[in-house]
Amino acid sequence: MNSTRSGAQSGTAMEREIRQQPLMWSNLIDQHEEILNVVAAIRAFAPRSIQFIARGTSDHAAIYAKYLAEVLCGLPAGLASPSTMTLYGARPDLSDVLVIGISQSGGSPDLSHAMGVSRECGALTIALTNDPRSAMATAAKHHIDMRAGEELAVAATKSYTAELLNLFLLFDALAGGTGGATAMLPELGEQLINDAGCLPELVDRFQGVERTVVTGRGYSFATAREGALKLMETTYLSAQAFSGADLLHGPIAMIGTGFPVLLVAGDGAGGDAMTTVVERLRELDADLFVIGSQAIVDRTGAGIVVPGHVGEKLSPVLEILPFQLLALNLARAKGIDPDQPRGLLKVTRTL
Repeated sequence: MNSTRSGAQSGTAMEREIRQQPLMWSNLIDQHEEILNVVAAIRAFAPRSIQFIARGTSDHAAIYAKYLAEVLCGLPAGLASPSTMTLYGARPDLSDVLVIGISQSGGSPDLSHAMGVSRECGALTIALTNDPRSAMATAAKHHIDMRAGEELAVAATKSYTAELLNLFLLFDALAGGTGGATAMLPELGEQLINDAGCLPELVDRFQGVERTVVTGRGYSFATAREGALKLMETTYLSAQAFSGADLLHGPIAMIGTGFPVLLVAGDGAGGDAMTTVVERLRELDADLFVIGSQAIVDRTGAGIVVPGHVGEKLSPVLEILPFQLLALNLARAKGIDPDQPRGLLKVTRTL
């Protein structure tokens, strides 16, 4: 069904917000004193573990943060299930736990309630939202303003990368870093948005596709999850995301000749671990497209190269950009307005 608004180009807000990201990153990098104050509070609390509270796109940012927490800081981390508190009334002992809530709006009742319960149960609570006046921000002891600016399109783009960048700065500082690796991000992001390689060819390839698999490992698993969500909510394509390891443990059985697969594999350990997945998919004659390192794009012969200068830990901030652009342009090609996907609102309120 064509849901494009008459008299207006579809996806105007989404495109504008995608293009705003490099400047937003630059401003965020220059203004993260708030994060340093929160880091001091975390060090004073000395948590033994971390739990993240999030939904949807922010859940994918939490997956990324889990890797940062465990790899950079040596702190075991997991994703909380808010319904244990909201639906079942659980009151776990969180006396030595750091709880971080991540939400663009900070407005979903289950997330703010779980944040409040976590604080009552002894956790040090931190909210990362785009609205300092939101219910989640109020429920937490500390708040980090993600500074993404107003986001009008239903599909989150700049708020997602703002979450990633804030989380990197938080855990990098907690590990004793200075955040210096982020300095190159704005320039590289601008370059990637303006020259996304063979994106038009990819849009053409996906116009008649009804289902696809997106896969990645390590830090890039978050990209695979978020990339699949962007395609589902803006183009109505059935897109399933798997870690490369989990894909080989069963789901790969559904992939045969010509099955479209989007694979995320950058430089570093996560990308190296995807080599086996690439070879297996090639053996199955899948229609494979890579977003990642020059080496793997060259090996497969089809893909968009993501600059690897920032290192594996920051690459998810860049590698999601081609997925955002694919979602935007594929929706337009299908006559769908990605600013207003059917059945969705900007703020989703769950209990």
